[in-house]
Amino acid sequence: MRYLIIVLLFCFKSVQLVAQTNNYAISFENAVHHEAKISATFKQIAEDTLSLRMSRTSPGRYALHEFAKNVYNFKANDSKGNALKITRNNPYEWKVSGHDGTVIISYTLFANRGDGTYSQIDESHAHLNIPATFMYAPSLSERKIEVDFKTRDDLNWKIATQLPHVKKNTYSAPNLYYFMDSPTELSNHMLREFNVDGQTIKLALHDPGTEEEADAYFEKVKKVVLAEKEVFGELPSFDYGSYTFLACYILNASGDGMEHRNSTILTSTRTLANGGMEGNIGTVSHEFFHSWNVERIRPKSLEPFNFKEANMSGELWFAEGFTSYYTNLILCRAGLITVEKYVEGLTGTFNYVWNSPARQFFNPIEMSYQAPFVDASTSVDPVNRENTFISYYSYGSVLGLALDLSLREKDLNLDDFMKQVWNTYGKSENPYTIENLNNSLNLYAGKEFGNNFFNSFIYKSEMPQYNELFKTVGVSLSQNAETTYFGAAVSITDDLNGKIRSNTKIGSPAYLAGLDKDDIITSINGESFPNGIQFNTFIEDEFKPEDTLSITFLRDGLERKTEVTLTSNPNYTISLVEKNEKAPSKKILKARKAWLKVE
Repeated sequence: MRYLIIVLLFCFKSVQLVAQTNNYAISFENAVHHEAKISATFKQIAEDTLSLRMSRTSPGRYALHEFAKNVYNFKANDSKGNALKITRNNPYEWKVSGHDGTVIISYTLFANRGDGTYSQIDESHAHLNIPATFMYAPSLSERKIEVDFKTRDDLNWKIATQLPHVKKNTYSAPNLYYFMDSPTELSNHMLREFNVDGQTIKLALHDPGTEEEADAYFEKVKKVVLAEKEVFGELPSFDYGSYTFLACYILNASGDGMEHRNSTILTSTRTLANGGMEGNIGTVSHEFFHSWNVERIRPKSLEPFNFKEANMSGELWFAEGFTSYYTNLILCRAGLITVEKYVEGLTGTFNYVWNSPARQFFNPIEMSYQAPFVDASTSVDPVNRENTFISYYSYGSVLGLALDLSLREKDLNLDDFMKQVWNTYGKSENPYTIENLNNSLNLYAGKEFGNNFFNSFIYKSEMPQYNELFKTVGVSLSQNAETTYFGAAVSITDDLNGKIRSNTKIGSPAYLAGLDKDDIITSINGESFPNGIQFNTFIEDEFKPEDTLSITFLRDGLERKTEVTLTSNPNYTISLVEKNEKAPSKKILKARKAWLKVE
């Protein structure tokens, strides 16, 4: 009986702890200097010492960001206002002891980068990424959270967020994870919304433009939403019946997009009137697709998300890359870009991936593993990314293209495969592995087809037969053997020398000649550069493949000489066949129409 009473008391105490609410408040009196004042109250604390941390990561990002560096003036008191003991064992954590069951903290946050990772506070807005803004108590992560956003009424700020509304300026989250995944925009924004199958899609638009411009842009957003719904056959079931685009298009923002469970951050320096009407809609397409692929079709390697360490996943070629494939495809299907623009727009990504020497080092899974080093991360020491890394966004995008066209040869398609993955893993929110994806493709298209795709292009880094695949939809893939190739990014300096801006590409003429980053080319064949012409244009106009150039250059202030033997440019051109050849057959036009879903 005594044991039973102890168990019941323990369970009651556990329920009390879970039912307790952590309360935050944030104000912006000194917004002009990018500061926020933040306080939080934690009650019914069972442990003697309460650990409080700033996150080192953010949902949707994979690298470390060290948000603690922008926190100062930290204080902690008990319920009676007595100062508590604070100890620091690492840069990210504050340990508070000597409390009476309640800990009340306060601190100042400096924030001045408006994007999907960081926060920005000024008199135009309070753009808040939650991990970059609020401390948290790891031991209280299952508690409900309430936040009082003390808006600047003098600046006409309103609140936009996926957090459910409680009252006035107070919003809630069921637990820490949902809180961390809920960016919030406080600004004088314009709000638009429409209903799809009983759910509300909202656009909170912070842009200096007109109401008419907001209306026009929202029509584009609606087309994207409906075109992506068609891929999966339905919208996700958003937790509180709505999804919010938090679009911040102002000059002091930084270009970015970041998906969240029921919302997304969209930032750009391009306002709607200054190129953003067309230039920003691609991010809308990419991020909303993530509400299926990543947020609910979720890699098991990202579960649970770790706020203390970098998050690594081998599935980003699918999670980010296949989403990137659909980004412009959706714009084409929605009539927001032309078929010609879509097809020709494949060229840059295609060349970046298939002409990269990095494929000899890493396959798409291993490229995905590089995310903690490249995903908005920074490094002081030089790196060799030009030769060792291909973005998993781009790599996955061209593989998604290849898989789609390959499936269409079997009267299948990537849309229906994505539906299958959605129905198997997304709707039930059962995280998947790479092996699960392989098995899903085997189930959808046959074991031989599925295993061949994964064994050739995912577990290895071979190149699909694009030339044959493109022919099935009336697209031309070509190379120009008469165009010269040097193999280095060179800019002309004020004194008409050529400075190599980045690492020369492995196997290129410049690389084989021993040229390297920061070398300064002073003459070619004894002649200096002509004024007013770009380096690549000069090379292409004056020389032919297999020409050998005598190069004089400076390295560390010392003059050196080498010889560069030019080759043909390895870049491809992608275009509609009717642009240079005869019109495609009705069969091919029918296949193209089925692919792009356009007349």
